[in-house]
Amino acid sequence: MTLLAIKYTEFKPFPSSATFTAENQCSTKNMSTSPSTSVSDSRYFQPNFLEKVKIKVHLTGLRYKNTVLEKCILASKKNRRISLLKTRATKREQHCNIEHLKDRNQQNWVHFVGVGGCGLSALALIAVKQGFEVSGSDIQWSSFMDGLQQAGVRLHIGHSTLNIQSENGSRFPNCIVVSSAISEDNAEVLHAKSIGIPVYKRDYWLAKLTENHTLIAVSGTHGKSTTSALLAYVLKAMGDDLMAVVGASMPQFPGGNVIWGDGPHFVLEADEYDGCFLGLSPYIAVVTNVEWEHVDFFQDEEAVKTFFRRFLKRIRVGGHLIICGDDVGARSLLDYTSEGSKPERASGTMSVTSSDVDGYNIITYGISSTNEWHASSICPNSKGGTDYVLYHKGQPLANISLQIPGAHNVLNSLAVIATVTVLLQGRRQVHELINSLKLHLLDFIGLSRRFERIGKIHGCDIYDDYAHHPTEVYFVLQAARQRFPSMRLVVVFQPHTYSRLAVLKDDFAVALSHADHVVVTAVYSVREAGPRNVCGKDLATSIISSTSEYIPSLDDVVDKLALEICKDPLREIVILTLGAGDINTVGPKLLHELQKRLCIA
Repeated sequence: MTLLAIKYTEFKPFPSSATFTAENQCSTKNMSTSPSTSVSDSRYFQPNFLEKVKIKVHLTGLRYKNTVLEKCILASKKNRRISLLKTRATKREQHCNIEHLKDRNQQNWVHFVGVGGCGLSALALIAVKQGFEVSGSDIQWSSFMDGLQQAGVRLHIGHSTLNIQSENGSRFPNCIVVSSAISEDNAEVLHAKSIGIPVYKRDYWLAKLTENHTLIAVSGTHGKSTTSALLAYVLKAMGDDLMAVVGASMPQFPGGNVIWGDGPHFVLEADEYDGCFLGLSPYIAVVTNVEWEHVDFFQDEEAVKTFFRRFLKRIRVGGHLIICGDDVGARSLLDYTSEGSKPERASGTMSVTSSDVDGYNIITYGISSTNEWHASSICPNSKGGTDYVLYHKGQPLANISLQIPGAHNVLNSLAVIATVTVLLQGRRQVHELINSLKLHLLDFIGLSRRFERIGKIHGCDIYDDYAHHPTEVYFVLQAARQRFPSMRLVVVFQPHTYSRLAVLKDDFAVALSHADHVVVTAVYSVREAGPRNVCGKDLATSIISSTSEYIPSLDDVVDKLALEICKDPLREIVILTLGAGDINTVGPKLLHELQKRLCIA
């Protein structure tokens, strides 16, 4: 998609600086004026009006560099034509190529709908850094909005047409950016479209934000948040002045889930939901794994794979695909990395050539020795994490130590090692790189809501994790067993969406059976509109290998656990809360309740 900025230089009734923005190449729909004047397109593009007024327009191509753009805009349904001046799109030097918003006379205003989410809050924070006036709205407050408020973002709770106009009603946003979770009938979205304000989905904004960078897009059904955060942390620690956007808050990032830098590298967590990653053009694409998830969007696992195959076609010529060779779903992408053409394999790496992609290297990693990068002799360490021996093309390179536990984090670290060596091996020798990498891998403490320790009181350790898919649940339970092999493990699981529970209930039951006791709560489903023919109780009764119970209310869960723990406060027990909803409130509440009941200040 090409954006066209149309500047009116002869326009008597209105200010000569009025600027319109057209989307979908040469469409006259969604036209909007400068922030001070915003009206519907029908007022300007009347056939009779165009007969009387000669309008000269300036056309600016925002995506294509060094290319002469010659376009025509249909003035009305009668195909009246407006003559366009030729121009050459110049190379942008800014971080973001969204320059159609820039107005020399007034700060540009961008409004984010669904700003409380991790992904959109990061984009809003970057927009502040870029000098935009930023506002946003969401249905409820989130922890990510705390940082936005400190950065000066004007925030609204609830969606209203009043959110997208100034207090006196004289100004409107230059554009609106919408989260994937926002429906098309949202009040702000509908109002913006009705008055001609351009509305962009998050994927389009991301594409424009990253297009002039060396993009490292970390994708996969699971593990992309930790992998992208670990990669960004390591690169930053090694002196790389990168940009990064991660899908979870990281204590070691001053910006929470954002790193702002002036260098060429951009590390991005690339989400497959709603096809969000299909607009990206990565130099390096990382694929951690592929299986059926987001069942409300993908019909089956094959549909997920289809989207990932399309994503791989977006890799730049001469780029790299770094993929987990142990994962069946990810490995299946290598059979036909482009439709109808199999990859040509070479020693150590694989390359693919197709009509859409001139060629990129494929590098595999995993536990199996058949991968180019692999781990061996994996064992727990004294820090509660994992040690392993790193191999490259069958040769041992180094002993690696991690603070974060679990076999899944071994895989995540291998993806980071493979990526960093691709990016930096021209500057340093491999052994020098690995020696530097080792230190920073060990320093990484993990992400918020990724096996995050909430606190400890007497013999009770309380942890929280975002796991909301059977595979994620299984791996985090294995990590808990690794760190606390002899302690009783009690899991409180909050199913996330009825659609996911209905499809994956049996898999959840198997994964949760690795705990000693399971408490299942009511399903967390805020925006879901589909059928609700399954509930948390159905899952609780399906768990066979361990004891389980159904307690729908989170407050009742806290009371029940506090009562049981206080009967024997010195007993060693791990409480692990799991889910993508508001289950993360249980841990702090439980800790506070135990402190109160046990009279601990």
